[in-house]
Amino acid sequence: MTQKMSAQQTALVLFSGGQDSAVCLAHALTHYQRVETLGFDYGQTHKVELSCRENLRRKMVTLKPDWADKLADDHTLSLPALAEIGGTALIGDGEITMLDNDLPSTFVPGRNLLFLTYGAALAYRRGLHVLIGGMCETDFSGYPDCRRDTLDALQLALEKGMQSQITIETPLMSIDKAATWALAEHLGGAALVELIIEESHSCYRGDRSQRHDWGYGCGDCPACDLRQAGFEKWKNA
Repeated sequence: MTQKMSAQQTALVLFSGGQDSAVCLAHALTHYQRVETLGFDYGQTHKVELSCRENLRRKMVTLKPDWADKLADDHTLSLPALAEIGGTALIGDGEITMLDNDLPSTFVPGRNLLFLTYGAALAYRRGLHVLIGGMCETDFSGYPDCRRDTLDALQLALEKGMQSQITIETPLMSIDKAATWALAEHLGGAALVELIIEESHSCYRGDRSQRHDWGYGCGDCPACDLRQAGFEKWKNA
């Protein structure tokens, strides 16, 4: 039996607690009538991002009155199998470096594919039809599962496998980190930018002991480099 879903009014945001997912949540609250969020615990080194999610959700809805009416339930799913497979610096195995296959050691094989598949299953049960993720192929770390052609193939498979309309929306896909900061300002003004600086977390090492103009982090991992460079480019534009 085909799951019936209404015209695009509801969305499920893959919400990690990082900068990109925070902007995606603001995007969803701007464009959809009901928005739920989903986070994953997969043994990531930067697990502190999970503790940032609650503050981001709670404080973001104070920025605009209608956002509070739109934001609904939050969900967290555990995917321990990714840690059991191992082999990546993002879950504690080795240094952050480039590998012989030209992919960074922070690449977790299948991570986004699993996130979106589990997200689609949850969205099906919750009556949500749009999955929103912060994947980007303009300013990114070289992950092949962040590319739009990968997500288009997955969307087709999910639609066929679930006999349901499933849309994977990626509002950051074609913009760089500077434009992501600009989008945050456009969606929620200076207050949203400040909230992202203070409450979100992107650093791969999970370091929240150092506060920079662009937020908290070690300052030298790929995630911090991208976030800092984008912030400085945006501020100096």
